[in-house]
Formats: sequence, structure tokens, C-alpha cells
Amino acid sequence: MQFPITRMRRLRKTPQIRNILSETKLNPEDFIYPMYFKEDLKDNEKEHIDTMPGQYRYSLDAGIEEAKKLEELGLSSVLIFGIPEKKDDKGSSAYEKDGIVQRAVRRLKEETDLIVITDVCMCQYTSHGHCGIILKDEIVNDETLEYLSKIALSHAEAGADMVAPSDMMDGRVDAIRETLDANGYDDALIMSYAAKYASAFYAPFREAVSSAPSFGDRKTYQMNPANIDEALREAELDMVEGADILMVKPAIAYLDVIKTIKEEFKMPTAAYQVSGEYSMIKAGMEAGYITEEIIYESLLSIKRAGADLIISHFAPDFLKGKI
Repeated sequence: MQFPITRMRRLRKTPQIRNILSETKLNPEDFIYPMYFKEDLKDNEKEHIDTMPGQYRYSLDAGIEEAKKLEELGLSSVLIFGIPEKKDDKGSSAYEKDGIVQRAVRRLKEETDLIVITDVCMCQYTSHGHCGIILKDEIVNDETLEYLSKIALSHAEAGADMVAPSDMMDGRVDAIRETLDANGYDDALIMSYAAKYASAFYAPFREAVSSAPSFGDRKTYQMNPANIDEALREAELDMVEGADILMVKPAIAYLDVIKTIKEEFKMPTAAYQVSGEYSMIKAGMEAGYITEEIIYESLLSIKRAGADLIISHFAPDFLKGKI
């Protein structure tokens, strides 16, 4: 049929009609909220993250209270990052039994019904800021796997529902899965940062958790932004090694990667709307160049591309009905 019989504008006549015909919808359970727990903050302290307007580093007590408030609004899941008091060349504080992440996990599992996911990496905990062990100025792969496995196990022992290795070392999912299973945590999920690109969009996060590398960059282990076939290989390897959920990071600049991985593997797929994406939108809003409606549009694009789960600092805005 052609005009005048077929009139597409009939499908957009009213807000109610547009709503019932919406092909893609955002739901509270789609969101995972990233939270930063800082070890040297006390009581109910929190520090504003200057590079991420509206986001904070939390003391243990303050972070737990914030998580409780968001749970009341409908939040289902949090992704926990730790900022330790001390660092060394092997990131040993990352797998301490009473480390900041481990304590946060225990409190969250005791005091909320949230799904608790932990970031498994070393960059916040190492004195050099890289995501692995360094030998002769090289970030070595296989030696790093032992430490990543220790970190993941310590998180599972604390009660984490899911661990999320973000280091991009080869074989990390297999090493973590083997370690978890051998220690009785075969039901702990792994959400793998399967396609994590060496992106300029991470800059505000690195300031937030003091994780900038002290030399070089991360391009030998994070992916080349030009490549998508490589992302498929990375995702397939992680799937075979035992990942339960595949993640793409960043999100907005990599919607094609999200779509391709979802269509190729038909697995639960997550996407991380990272700090730079968040801060760029916030800066544009503050300058008056764009309106807050762009937040919803950006999140919708990630869901439309195929993401089942969205890690985003905008989660509270969605839950509070601000967008």
C-alpha cells in the first residue's frame, strides 16, 4: 500500500499510541550501577568526583546507604570498584580478605537484596597503574592470571554473585572459572569484559579511581578501536572459557559491536556506558548545548543495539524518573 492509504504518522498520533508501539523499552532491571568505595574515607563521608559531575567516591557506610536508597527505587544490580589505601607492584590489596571491595560485598549481601558484581582488575591496586604483573617493563600475561584468580576468589568468598574481569589478559576467564569451581563457587557468574577497547572515553574514570598507568599505555592488552572481527574472536574465546555474560565497553561509540556480538552468540550481553560518555553528556547539558532528553536517547540506543544489561552512571536518573 502507498500514500494516501498507508499513513505512517497514524502510528505517532498521540503519546499513548507511541508508547504502546514502542519497539524498545528501558526497564529498571536493565541497569547496573557502578559504585566506588574508597578505603580511607570514614563514617558517612563521600567525595565528589570532579571529572564525573554528580558521582562520588563513598566510604563503606555511605556507599551502603546509597545502595539501599537506589534499591528502594528499583535498582537490581551494582558493580563495585575499590580504591585502596595502599598499593604495590602486585596489587596485593585487591585480594585481601578485609579489602575495601570484600567488606563492601559482605555488607551489601547482608543488608540488601541487590545482585552484587565486582570488577576484577589490578590497575587501582598496583603502584604502576597497569592491569597486570610487570616484568622487565612488560605487562606479562600468564603470570597475571594467578593474581586475577586470587582476586576473583576473594570476591566470591565475600559473597559476590558475579565477578567481572576487566583486565583483557588472554585466558583470564578460563583461569578464574577453574579457580572458582575448584573452591566450591561453581555457581558464581562471570561477566567478562569481552570486547574492551583502548578508549579515550575512560579518562574520567582513571581520575576517579587513581588508576592511570605510570608509564606507557594499555594498547597491548585492550583492543584496537578499529577492529570488530577481533571483538568477535575475543567474545567467542570468553564464551568457550566459561563466561556467562559478554560485555562491550565503551557503549555509544561501539553500538555496532554490541549488535554484532548479540546476534552472533545469542548470549546475555552487557554494555558499559563509561565515564567519558557520561561526563561528555553532562558537560553538554551544563553548557546548554543539549537537553537531558539525550540521556534517555543514548540509553535507548544501547538497548536497541542488543544490550540486555546497561552499566551506566545515569541509572539513578532513570530510576528517579528524571529522564
